[in-house]
Amino acid sequence: MSSYDKIYQVVRKIPRGKVATYGQIAGLAGLPRQARLVGYALHNTPTGSDIPWHRVINAKGEISEYGDDQWTEYHRSLLESEGVVFNKNGKIFLKTFRWLPGEND
Repeated sequence: MSSYDKIYQVVRKIPRGKVATYGQIAGLAGLPRQARLVGYALHNTPTGSDIPWHRVINAKGEISEYGDDQWTEYHRSLLESEGVVFNKNGKIFLKTFRWLPGEND
């Protein structure tokens, strides 16, 4: 199984209304300290796939900048449609919305 496949397998497990960080996904996929690789994998998610890429955010609780404000707003709208709440600074409160595997799975 490729590294990307391992990453996609973990990301598919993130439930609706929850988020995970790039580093968290890397660790769960058996790829510690490979957060950047998670970003690359998600950037290359096949079009039309069932991978909920939008549920992965950075360790600060923010959507990583893509250099395209419309894409960032789209990402935010997908999360908000699932009940994820952002504070006035655009951050997600990880203590509330972070996915913890095994908890309510």
